[in-house]
Amino acid sequence: MISSLFHLARGARVGFVLAREGALALVDPSVLPPLARGLIRLGRLIERRGAGSSATRLAAALTRLGPSYVKFGQFLATRPDVVGMKIAQDLSALQDRMPAFPMAEARAIVEAAHGGKLDEIFVEFSEPVAAASIAQVHRARLKDGREVAVKILRPGIRDRFNRDLAAMRFGAEMAEMRSAEARRLRFTGVVETLARSVAMEMDLRLEAAALSEFAENTKDDPDFRVPEPDWQLTAREMLVDEWIDGVRLSDVEGLRAAGHDLPALARTIIQSFLKHAIRDGFFHADMHPGNLFVDAQGRLVAVDGGIMGRLGLKERRFLAEILLGFITRDYRRVAQVHFEAGYVPAHHDVEDFAQAIRAVGEPIHDKRADQISMAKVLTLLFEITGMFDMATRTELVMLQKTMVVVEGVARTLDPHLDMWGTADPVVRGWITHHLGPIGRLEEAGRGARSLIGSLATLPETVGRAERVLGQLEEASRHGFALDERSVAAIGRAEARRNRWGTVALWLIAGLIAYGVLGG
Repeated sequence: MISSLFHLARGARVGFVLAREGALALVDPSVLPPLARGLIRLGRLIERRGAGSSATRLAAALTRLGPSYVKFGQFLATRPDVVGMKIAQDLSALQDRMPAFPMAEARAIVEAAHGGKLDEIFVEFSEPVAAASIAQVHRARLKDGREVAVKILRPGIRDRFNRDLAAMRFGAEMAEMRSAEARRLRFTGVVETLARSVAMEMDLRLEAAALSEFAENTKDDPDFRVPEPDWQLTAREMLVDEWIDGVRLSDVEGLRAAGHDLPALARTIIQSFLKHAIRDGFFHADMHPGNLFVDAQGRLVAVDGGIMGRLGLKERRFLAEILLGFITRDYRRVAQVHFEAGYVPAHHDVEDFAQAIRAVGEPIHDKRADQISMAKVLTLLFEITGMFDMATRTELVMLQKTMVVVEGVARTLDPHLDMWGTADPVVRGWITHHLGPIGRLEEAGRGARSLIGSLATLPETVGRAERVLGQLEEASRHGFALDERSVAAIGRAEARRNRWGTVALWLIAGLIAYGVLGG
């Protein structure tokens, strides 16, 4: 009861700040129940006049609420299905900039992490060069002469986030209790996804691991790279990695002055992102211009691995086939992919769904290639899926929103970029490899390796079961009572005693699997 009152009080404060800064003006009251509409009208009575644009209003409100809500706003920018495209676009412009914390506190965190004086680790250590909601960054030089970026977690940030997340969970649960639409959009799932993301961001060793994996995936890409972390100096509260000397992608004139080929860079941005998403299943989910540089060799460099996205093989196939379906205007195949993936319930009709998708795809074929937005097509597609009871897929929405950002960045470099022509070779190449004969052989090989691994451990498993059975039988001969769990154990052991029968079953299953994969 006390915690509920506490969460209600925090929610009331959030509502007051949003109302005062004019953010409630962004809400469409027509889609709300009567009570909510009344509260919106009441809240607008205290709205501060001259609040500026909608993006400015949101930024002011969230910044005033503190780091947790700035991060929450950035996260909601990846969920246009929850907040709508207009608010998502305004939130995309939200800059994660907070006042820096004092150098004395930064020094104390570094020294606590390494048990020594800061001067014993770094020859030079700058004032903060950037400060965000969770951490701030310093430029430093090591004794061996290397320049590094040092990211340091904000003091007390974990407790602050935990308090705010508890209030957000309470609000999401209340919404789902009262709204079927909130349940469909999984409000509680949105908060839990944010909580997991923030938990990972607040252990900088995990960000270092993400950067390391990202660097390993892209080591053979000639036009893209990632700064690798220094594992000896990285700790939970501190990440140390290579300092990037380059031109930010936001500095278009600087890129032009440095002699970089802007249209080629635009193609690299799109193709790199699609390679990471479709080829690797691991992509940078915060690719705004502030996190992208071009080095002296003309390579695209992505920094800050705090927010990464993952796609399983099923999701990667889904994405690749959808993009190819729109490229080739095969709308029935796009519809069929949704059903095969289990994303659209089987009680719907594939032909009806294909018709709805055609309404998304056909208008783009009346336009020039440089007028077609791949991100807009996916956005409209996800809107259509709501009509067919497709549950929200967080990883796909994050991918779609990142694509919106990536496409926007690419078009600032080349307004006439042919998005679909740029994507085509990456998508076709992946589908040809993974869904053609080579891919089928590789999948069969993975199945065979899994089968061999299971067969290799089978004798050991059977042996353990027989030993347990022997012990239980011995106990029974001495008059010890067997409880239900012991009887169940005997049953399981007996079921495993026929080794050759079990091996034969495994082989038959393997042959069937191979026949399916090969056929």
